[in-house]
Amino acid sequence: MASLGELTAGIAHEIQNPLNLVNNFAEVNKELIGEMKAEIEAGNFEEVKALAKDIADNEDKIVFHGKRADGIVKSMLQHSRSSNGKRESTNINVLADEYLRLAYHGLRAKDKTFNASMKTDFDESVGSINVVGQDLGRVILNLITNAFYAVTERKQQQGEGYEPTVTVSTKRLGKKIEIRVSDNGNGIPQGIVDKIFQPFFTTKPTGQGTGLGLSMSYDIITNAHGGELKVETKQGEGTTFIIILTE
Repeated sequence: MASLGELTAGIAHEIQNPLNLVNNFAEVNKELIGEMKAEIEAGNFEEVKALAKDIADNEDKIVFHGKRADGIVKSMLQHSRSSNGKRESTNINVLADEYLRLAYHGLRAKDKTFNASMKTDFDESVGSINVVGQDLGRVILNLITNAFYAVTERKQQQGEGYEPTVTVSTKRLGKKIEIRVSDNGNGIPQGIVDKIFQPFFTTKPTGQGTGLGLSMSYDIITNAHGGELKVETKQGEGTTFIIILTE
């Protein structure tokens, strides 16, 4: 599993975006309040009403982006703590989206040449379900990090004409929730597909993987959550890991 330290730059980047917007809208409102005072003095109350509406709209944006930054901090504090095994209502789409972006920016911080397209396809009907948020987040993070590794490897081999892409999607299937992490890397050779969830098995070069990520992920999903973790792969086309959880 990627450590919290490896994601520090990703966290900073993700928090900086909403904080920049909070600061920008706050500055704009300060200017608008100055304009409002002048219009009040001039008795132009229709203009005052219009300015008041602009200020209120900007306040809504400040609150939205402030909560976004707060959510990122809370997610990463949860990630840094040891899991207590307690299930809590968790918005699956928000969790997946945050870990996708944090994984991307974390890898960018480690390797400035790293780049890949990120795509999402979230089913809004998925909503929130009771899971151990810290643990599920670690699983999603591990699968996304592996996907980025796979597309980077193919990019190094294939070069121009290949666009590395990682896609994270969710879907409701009745009482079941499906989370998919897909990449368009080289795929996993059929001869080792059955081994990938075994402890210490890794296809990464020495020093780049412990072989514990997928086995721990499998244990978290199947034992701790009573779900399923499956893989679909085709050599030369890519790999999809599928998490299935029951409400």
